[in-house]
Amino acid sequence: MLKAIFTWWHGGTFGAKFHIKRRGVLVGQDELGNTYYEAKDTSDSYDGRKRRWVIFNGYAEASKVSPDWHGWLHHTFDEPPTTAPLPRKAWEKDHRPNLSGTRFAWRPKGSLARGGERPRATGDYEAWKPD
Repeated sequence: MLKAIFTWWHGGTFGAKFHIKRRGVLVGQDELGNTYYEAKDTSDSYDGRKRRWVIFNGYAEASKVSPDWHGWLHHTFDEPPTTAPLPRKAWEKDHRPNLSGTRFAWRPKGSLARGGERPRATGDYEAWKPD
């Protein structure tokens, strides 16, 4: 209960959820479980447009928002992906969140986090020496 009141990084505080549920309308949900809302009117708008919000499912990480929902949140697209999905090209890959800083991050060969040894420097490297 205290986590829901005081922390925002686990999906939204109680106050934010209360405000969004009171002032907004549920627009949709993405494949990661994030829910998206749009304001009922422009009464609390900064620029005359309806405000749009996302409540993350779990840890709040901006890269968990897919490109189509990102475009809708930032008013690049008028219609949400639930009504007007972006056309997919054959070469496009599925959206993946940024894994940097997590245990799933890529660690190259020789990385200290991987526990490996770096290969010794070869003779083509000469250290800089001040004159």
